[in-house]
Amino acid sequence: MAKSRTVYVCAECAAEAPRWMGRCPACGEWNTLGAHVVSGGSAGRRAAPSVETARVERLADVAPGGVERLPTGLAELDRALGGGLVPGGVSLLGGDPGIGKSTLVMQAFAGLARQGRVVLYASGEESAEQVALRGRRLEASGVGDIRLLATTALDDFEAAVDALSPDVAVVDSIQTLRSAAVASGAGTVGQLREVSARLIALAKTRSMALVLIGHVTKDGAIAGPKVLEHLVDTVLSFEGDRSHAFRVVRATKNRFGPTHEVGVFEMAQDGLREVPDPSALFLTERPRAAAGSLVVPVVEGSRALLVEVQALVAPAVYGSARRVATGLDASRLAVLLAVLDRKAGVHVLDQDVFASVAGGARVTERGVDLALALAVASSLRERPVGAGLVAFGEVGLAGEVRAVQRAEARVDEAVKLGFRRILLPALNAEQVLARGAAPGSELVGVRSLAEALEAAFD
Repeated sequence: MAKSRTVYVCAECAAEAPRWMGRCPACGEWNTLGAHVVSGGSAGRRAAPSVETARVERLADVAPGGVERLPTGLAELDRALGGGLVPGGVSLLGGDPGIGKSTLVMQAFAGLARQGRVVLYASGEESAEQVALRGRRLEASGVGDIRLLATTALDDFEAAVDALSPDVAVVDSIQTLRSAAVASGAGTVGQLREVSARLIALAKTRSMALVLIGHVTKDGAIAGPKVLEHLVDTVLSFEGDRSHAFRVVRATKNRFGPTHEVGVFEMAQDGLREVPDPSALFLTERPRAAAGSLVVPVVEGSRALLVEVQALVAPAVYGSARRVATGLDASRLAVLLAVLDRKAGVHVLDQDVFASVAGGARVTERGVDLALALAVASSLRERPVGAGLVAFGEVGLAGEVRAVQRAEARVDEAVKLGFRRILLPALNAEQVLARGAAPGSELVGVRSLAEALEAAFD
């Protein structure tokens, strides 16, 4: 048997080096190389699947083929996936601890079991009894037909796949699975590389839809080397504030469908419930005629949603002013405050500013800029905007209001929920009017932030 050897693996890009270096030679990051002992033997390692000789073809000669889908029965999850799981496809699901990742997968797999699919659930974090207890609590039809495997050994999982030939399988979580071929602990970079490579090869050769549940870091990124996200076909992020009931599943990568599609759920005592009309739900508790509150239509994937943006401005007490953003980009808030001060005469640089998206939602697109700026001005002046007003648009550093994508869908969603006065970029207003959309609504096109402030508070 060959001797074990020590290699140094980068935590960012998974590149290997024969000795420790302060800077990774591949990606250039500092202090990311860690020691990992690699076994020289071949015990526990499967033979690589045979590969057919590749041949070159003209693109025009390749017959287009449709992608087979396995609908889960959860319409919101299927929307994020682009129609369902794909046989042979590997999906990576990440999210904060306790956010509901295992519950989401359990409900989806119960739906697949109802369709007669063979479903395998491998748990390395909980015992079979604990997983079964959660399944019974969900009271979902088909959950009793899910096959359970409680193990942290990759060889056990591969043996179960050989015995059952499942249509779909889940590993909960990828950081707990360990290969005997790598002499390091579960969750290390070397283990994750080995385990993920073998799991992906297994899914492809078996035409098995595979879901990997992953831990996340304190920054919200999936733990482990970035190469893991590059290897899988789909990356899903399960987001939400544990103090709120709303959960959002978002596709950040999808080789078989559109990216940035979202599905919305509500956490209840018996599991996750789908929210087919999230706009109405997000605005249920919105206060009427409150200063600092504004509704904004945002676009997530192919759907438009209405969310409430809130701002609170108060005199700074402890020296330098504070800026706190919840559900929003804090750096973007700082930029908007500077633009308000220098270009629109709204002096807030010496004020504490707190901004949030109500209901625990998270918004990162630039279309929220105009609504956020108006909410800050509304709170500072202690003057609410009109009850039927919504606003959207990107704000530039010169104080101009720039057009955003999918303006017609945003306007339609606002009109559907009863908003009749819509503040939007002038170019978007011209485009919407040219298409004859939004009958019965008042479109107010603005070209600058100062113009928008005047229109909102007239």
